[in-house]
Amino acid sequence: MSLAKKFMTVGGATLGSRIFGFARETLMAAALGTGPMADVFYAAFRFPNLFRRLFAEGAFNAAFVPLFAKEIEANGTEGAKRFSEEVFGVLFSVLLILTIAMELAMPLLVRFIIAPGFADDAEKFSITVRMAAVMFPYLMCMSLTAMMSGMLNSLHHFFAAAVAPVFLNVVMIGALFYALYTGAPPLDTAWYLSWGVLAAGILQLAVVYMGVLHAGMSIGLRFPRFTPNVRRLLLLAVPAAVTGGITQINQMIGQAIASSREGAIAALQYADRIYQLPLGVVGVAVGVVLLPELSRALKGGNLKEAGNLQNRSIEFVLFLTIPAAFALFLLSNEIIRVLYERGAFKAENTSVVAAILAIYGIGLPAFVLIKALQPGFYAREDTKTPMRFSAVAVGVNCATALTLFPFLGAPGIAVAEATAGWISTLLLFTTLLRRGHLAWEWALAKRTLLLMIASAIMGGVIIYLRHVLAPWLASSSGLLTKVSALGLIIVASMLVYFVAAFAIGGADIGMIRRNLKRGRKTASS
Repeated sequence: MSLAKKFMTVGGATLGSRIFGFARETLMAAALGTGPMADVFYAAFRFPNLFRRLFAEGAFNAAFVPLFAKEIEANGTEGAKRFSEEVFGVLFSVLLILTIAMELAMPLLVRFIIAPGFADDAEKFSITVRMAAVMFPYLMCMSLTAMMSGMLNSLHHFFAAAVAPVFLNVVMIGALFYALYTGAPPLDTAWYLSWGVLAAGILQLAVVYMGVLHAGMSIGLRFPRFTPNVRRLLLLAVPAAVTGGITQINQMIGQAIASSREGAIAALQYADRIYQLPLGVVGVAVGVVLLPELSRALKGGNLKEAGNLQNRSIEFVLFLTIPAAFALFLLSNEIIRVLYERGAFKAENTSVVAAILAIYGIGLPAFVLIKALQPGFYAREDTKTPMRFSAVAVGVNCATALTLFPFLGAPGIAVAEATAGWISTLLLFTTLLRRGHLAWEWALAKRTLLLMIASAIMGGVIIYLRHVLAPWLASSSGLLTKVSALGLIIVASMLVYFVAAFAIGGADIGMIRRNLKRGRKTASS
């Protein structure tokens, strides 16, 4: 299977999950708006969801995949199976102890980490503690799911691991439909969602376990032993988890700051869901597929092929995220109005969430490039360097968010996250260049500039169509009218971008064909 086809396999499954995520957030906005129960649920869910993104979207794979691939090369399937069972035994035991400890410490976690701003509201604080306690075991399910997903990715079975997150959205959508159908009050709705998160974690674990069995592997529970391989994994995994989750760590910091102002947490979450579509479809696909490919090329001594894989991944990211950033910035108001503005979600909520989304759009290329650059370190079993860069980014995020939040509110937190993302990207990119692990290509730099020009041309079309279709996009228009108008703008702008990009040389058919051939060569080697 070619590199591009692998991107499309993982990206397609992730796209399905993100579409269901849109449906979930639309129902959530109608049921809870940006009211206090929305803040409570999102605050309680953010903590286990942080770990979901740390593990499920590449950080655990960053440590596990190279070692698992090495075991397959050195000791065959049996050696890889033995290694995975050793890891499973230790991981299961550590997670069980961690879950018990976190459940007991939940009041302190909510007070000092999750939502310090809730401490002065006894009811919000109490409900947040109880909901977080219900959802925290989701961490255990997702960590074990991540390990099995790493096995599947190493064995070139990408689909089961990529499709598993769909089940979280399906279960939560079911809970929201039930709440809206029965007219449940916001508190009951939030409880339905909390129990749904736990049920979804169990379902996702079952899906990837069946995928592992289908791939011809099985995992038995061994008594936990810290073998040399397990110790090596832990040394790599801790820095990788910090680094891979830099965006989510920054969001956790933002939530803690935002908890002092009602509605700010929910507003950040609604905007986050929109930009997670391109971030998930492109970034996760690149991160998941690129790491095992790079690891394999480096293990085989194919340094030229490894450099080519890295550059083609960056090219793929820029080709899709530059126009997405322009579109999110220019269409933020229209997107939020069409997707969310109904029920408990009012016009004043739209303006705040749209401002956050526009800022996230500026940071989008950086957030996705991080996913394409980190494997250049992880494939060489270097997880400490990116962790140091993450520490710098977190410091910038904290300082900027604390400075801007009192003046700008939730949009100030978005500015801080976008700034931290670009700083992290710059540090990763320049270090790979300096070490010779990334080859500078003037052709790629030229194509990037041309893609920006093509995106600017597309932006002009968006501004024009937005003005012409303004009556259709107004709040007073019907849902079908608004969806049709927004869909027309998106389709037209995509066509203009692709035509412009190919016409001025930002992309060309020959380049795509060469990349596909390189992907086939890599897959067959």
